Amino acid sequence: MKIVTAEQINAVLDWTGVLEALRHAHLGARPRIDDYFLGDSEYGLFSRGVILPGVGAGVKIASIFPGNLSATPSLPAEQAAFVVVDEHTKAISAICDGPAITAWKTAGDSALAGERLSRQDSSVLLVLGAGLVARALTEAYLHIRPGIRQVLLWNRTSKKLETFVAQLQARGIDATLVVNLDAAVGRADIIVSATASSVALVKGQLVRPGTHVDLVGGFRPDMREADAQLVARARLYADDREGALNSGDLQGPLQEGLISEDSIQADLFEICQSSAVLRQPEDITLYKNAGGAHLDLTVCQYVLKQLALKAS
Repeated sequence: MKIVTAEQINAVLDWTGVLEALRHAHLGARPRIDDYFLGDSEYGLFSRGVILPGVGAGVKIASIFPGNLSATPSLPAEQAAFVVVDEHTKAISAICDGPAITAWKTAGDSALAGERLSRQDSSVLLVLGAGLVARALTEAYLHIRPGIRQVLLWNRTSKKLETFVAQLQARGIDATLVVNLDAAVGRADIIVSATASSVALVKGQLVRPGTHVDLVGGFRPDMREADAQLVARARLYADDREGALNSGDLQGPLQEGLISEDSIQADLFEICQSSAVLRQPEDITLYKNAGGAHLDLTVCQYVLKQLALKAS
């Protein structure tokens, strides 16, 4: 059994390879997936499992304690690992660093959909959040939309983003730390939110026609990053319908009767497998990234393959 560290994962991955691995995975059979959450907003145990016939299986386990951010800043709010199960022997073949895999697979998930759902001429990217996933999403969107000329970054605690802004600027990227979120929403062509917010941050009345909105952070019914007006205005897409409808972002509008389960026009398998997913220039598209253990498994297996090639 291999133990794969974050350093090993980051050393062998790039966005081209990750996106191709995820795209290939979504051209095949659908996985059997399930999630489990025990706890509340103060502390929770979270797991995601997958069986993908012909490919393998795996389980993510995560310990989520936001209190670390204030009480023990040296420790992350989420600590996790992904356990890879071999397809043939059913033995545990590897345990991969959870946060590193999560960052790559989550941003890859969004970018894979964003290639189809965001406008090719998008030039202003707004990212909400300051964690590893928010930073990975920034990099992934810069990869798929090289025409982006300005990156706007927002977080409730602005100081957490100062180093990242400086790093982007040092690469020649026009990155700005914004304080007025509403004004930034009105300027953006792509809005990406990766927060743990329980109140809507992105207001539908401020989102311009033609904008692509990518909601990543909320995975529980009590978490919400966009208001119901935005959900009602937008063309809705998701990586997984069930997971998306269980999130606060869509569950609230669903319960209010503003949308139905059929309002999600396509999931990520359908986006990847069909050429019929087309956007009009004035469409507001909203993608709910609910995740899924098949994404973690795909990236883990790609990492293991790259490590084996490197060692040969």
